[in-house]
Amino acid sequence: MAQQVNAPRGMRDFLPAQKAKRERVLAIIREVYAAHGFDEIETPVIEDYARLHAGLGGDNEKLSFSILKRALQPADFAAASDAAELCDLGLRFDLTVPLARYYATNRAQLPSVFRAVHIGPVWRAERPQKGRYRQFVQADIDIIGEAGPLAEAELITATSTVLHRLGLAGCVIRINDRRLLLALLGYCGFPESAAEQVLITIDKLDKIGVAGVIAELTESAAEFAAPAAKLRPLLQAVTEQQTAIELSAAGIAAVLPADLAPEVVADLVALGEMVLPGLPSGVKIAFDPTLVRGMGYYTGTIFEIAHPASGSSVGGGGRYDGMIGRFLSESVPAVGFSIGFERIIDLVALPDAAADNTVALIADKECAVRDLLALKQQLLTAGKTVRIVWRQKNMKPLFAQLRADGVTTVASVQPEMRDSAELNYRELAAS
Repeated sequence: MAQQVNAPRGMRDFLPAQKAKRERVLAIIREVYAAHGFDEIETPVIEDYARLHAGLGGDNEKLSFSILKRALQPADFAAASDAAELCDLGLRFDLTVPLARYYATNRAQLPSVFRAVHIGPVWRAERPQKGRYRQFVQADIDIIGEAGPLAEAELITATSTVLHRLGLAGCVIRINDRRLLLALLGYCGFPESAAEQVLITIDKLDKIGVAGVIAELTESAAEFAAPAAKLRPLLQAVTEQQTAIELSAAGIAAVLPADLAPEVVADLVALGEMVLPGLPSGVKIAFDPTLVRGMGYYTGTIFEIAHPASGSSVGGGGRYDGMIGRFLSESVPAVGFSIGFERIIDLVALPDAAADNTVALIADKECAVRDLLALKQQLLTAGKTVRIVWRQKNMKPLFAQLRADGVTTVASVQPEMRDSAELNYRELAAS
């Protein structure tokens, strides 16, 4: 009995039609970002183990694939107390850490404000399940060296244009600020030392609801009971909103305590005023005071993309001013926005423009290969995409395969045909 041969768990093969769709989506992403002034870069898929485990990647560091040092001996394994003694390299688990290293390495050759497009595969040792893979593509844009709100505004504008071009109507870009979150926790009475723990719990709001968040906070520590009670009305007010909260002074004032972090609120209001006029149809922005983003390296503005057909965010990012300074002797402002490529690909329904230009030549067995190649070359010269297939006794499976591959037009080739003008084309009917 033949063995079943599959890709490793959490990784996938892509059939030609799937691969073609992915490339069409990536082409639109690249085209939009280039038009907005971003330059594409490329980094190695492997980075130093120590860099990948320097505390820059949050919980993702625990999911990294590590690479053993070469020429290890059995005694090395016996003597090692942890993986760091056995590994010196690892596969990248996101594109932000490699970008930070890239900027630190090449800073002298880059502009003072660097706008980067970074697209490529990343690897995480996830538990494979629907929507979670061990290898997947990320599509990031980042602006390094711009401390003001222009950076956030450009990222949001460019990303919203991508969403519009891909036909992802109904997207909402939810916006918050880490500084505002910390101020809110202080207002409620949570100790500063517990901020990360509390934020992790609040980040579960969409999964366990207000009651679940309050219960978990109360059970975490006895001193959290009073702050949690003070936090409850805010969480309820946000979750009870029937429409998105406007990113405006009035919208923010309606859900936040008065005079909470006024400078941060002013920054958010100003960002909304900058971005709103340029938003394309089908994309909105909203204020969400419960938005946390799980990565601990965020220092300011944070954002996520929600889509009505997805149970999870389809993109996100934020400001991470402290990360690049870990590689340099000075702090460098940075902010990035990542589109969840694997999450949007199934939501996108782009027409395949190439399919309308593709012709399958159905050739009789008696046709000479030389003549078939000559016909193909004539069609190629005319700008067509061409494939040659042999006529079969049962054509149904062949037509089904051609349809699956996106081919919409076929032409029969008889042995005496020498000129493409003699071909009679017909549309390949949908099954």
